[in-house]
Amino acid sequence: MLKQFLKASRIRVIPVMLIPIVMGSLAAYVWDGVFDVWLFLLTLIGAACAHLFSNMINDLWDYYNGTDEAAHANKDAISTNSGYLTNGTWSVKKFAFVTWLLFFIAAVCGIVLSIYSGWEVMVFAVLGALLAYFYVAPPIRFGYRGKGYSELAILFSFGILPVVGSYYVQTLLLDTRALLLSLPIGFLTTLILFNHHFLHWQADREAGKRTLVVVWGERKALLFSQVLMYLAYFALAICVIQEALPVYALLGVVTAIPLYLVYGKLGTRNESKAYLPLMGGSLKATMQCGVIMIVSLFIQGIIQ
Repeated sequence: MLKQFLKASRIRVIPVMLIPIVMGSLAAYVWDGVFDVWLFLLTLIGAACAHLFSNMINDLWDYYNGTDEAAHANKDAISTNSGYLTNGTWSVKKFAFVTWLLFFIAAVCGIVLSIYSGWEVMVFAVLGALLAYFYVAPPIRFGYRGKGYSELAILFSFGILPVVGSYYVQTLLLDTRALLLSLPIGFLTTLILFNHHFLHWQADREAGKRTLVVVWGERKALLFSQVLMYLAYFALAICVIQEALPVYALLGVVTAIPLYLVYGKLGTRNESKAYLPLMGGSLKATMQCGVIMIVSLFIQGIIQ
């Protein structure tokens, strides 16, 4: 059962949420000398459950909307969902129960944090919940609209909200440095989610899911993918210039090299499987750069 849950919730990508939470909490210690381990753990658990809820509610609504079936029917498409609904491993009722149980745990964590750190914490929690649910759920379904709404949602959900929110939980302060700190990891995570659309964009088109890859086509979407990569590392440099990160955090730029080389191997038209290295490269760059940023903050906290 545990193994099934881990696959159904796609827990392997949970670091993209845990990294910004650690960054925001660590920044509170480095910049303000404040760190409450219990508030940190509660924030970590709540954010992790919210992320897994997001994964599963997206699968649930993609199944309802027929997107998953289209991905499985298209021979060229590479499905990125768990497959538990399309192949009948779990019933819809069971899948929905686990999904909403995760939401319940995340909500309880948010309420407890708001009691200790102020009602403003609920603003971060509610915004995150709305973005997670309406990414594919009607009537908004901004992940289906192809106007950049989904990319902005990911930037907020995996960058701005967790970094600024976890910093606020610890300090009860808002700091422009926390906002700057959220941008490199936010852009990199947005890059992961954007690149995964290449794996099944034709199936998305058939199902009426208008991602930017569907709307723009491969050539323009690939150019935008590279723009997101450049924005992420430019934001990293800005963090150093504005003293949100120490200068040795610029070592994170090295993580862009393997990803940059992957783009050079892609043409204007590619089979879906050709995008697997791009997906893997963007995920690896996000993890590695995130860890470098965390270690840089940690070292700064020790030596200052």
